[in-house]
Amino acid sequence: MDILAIPAFLIVFFIGASIGSFLNVVIYRLPAGLSLIYPPSRCPHCLTRLRKRENIPVFGWLRLKGKCGHCKSPISPRYPLIEATTGMLFVLVFAVFNLSLQTLGFWAFISWLLALSMIDFDTMLLPNSLTQSGLVLGLVFQAIVGFSIAGIPGAIQHFMTGVIGAIVGIWLLDAISIVASMMLGQTAMGAGDSKLMAMIGAWLGWKLLLLTGFLGCLTGSIAGLWALSLGKLARRQAMPFGPFLALGAGLSLFWGEQWISSYLQLFQI
Repeated sequence: MDILAIPAFLIVFFIGASIGSFLNVVIYRLPAGLSLIYPPSRCPHCLTRLRKRENIPVFGWLRLKGKCGHCKSPISPRYPLIEATTGMLFVLVFAVFNLSLQTLGFWAFISWLLALSMIDFDTMLLPNSLTQSGLVLGLVFQAIVGFSIAGIPGAIQHFMTGVIGAIVGIWLLDAISIVASMMLGQTAMGAGDSKLMAMIGAWLGWKLLLLTGFLGCLTGSIAGLWALSLGKLARRQAMPFGPFLALGAGLSLFWGEQWISSYLQLFQI
């Protein structure tokens, strides 16, 4: 890596970590029906407003040694972990797509996926406000990218790619849910999972959407069996599927095209 690129990566990491700090607010407040703007960040225990130097992503938590600077109550390490994860993912997107429309768009896509994953993990819910806004943003992204490549015809073509991906996403998850529910004798998936897949399809198109579904089911099954073997999950107990779909979408975003190309070459399709 060119040493001159290091400052750029550091700047991108800080931007991502700052977005991750806001995602922490979204993850906590949105399911609770609280304002995302007011009040400003504060200690969850004594409710004292954080000072600017305490609110620096990742480093603020490290500087305070994981405790509130006022009441000394412990602050969950999940906050800096989400900030650091967002920062690293922003760097990865920047490294793959350079400074481009795709980079700006996929930064937003990654942010939506992280917020939805953590909310689903905490509450077993995928808020419509996030899945629907993410879907609309994905279609707008497709149109802008298409327009930048081939003008209005390109915008229409890319927009329709997103629409088809969204439709396939809903149908695919609904079909899997119906079959799984018949086999298990109980509801297998929530409606939010289909909406999340529609959002992913709008961003990635139907080909990468199918890979996302496969990877999501694969990783979800492995995690479920592992949790069962450790006694962390009871038989027929529900588990969030959104994080695994988000993981599949992330893997498809970065390496999906290469994997699909290798698969087609392997079987000479």
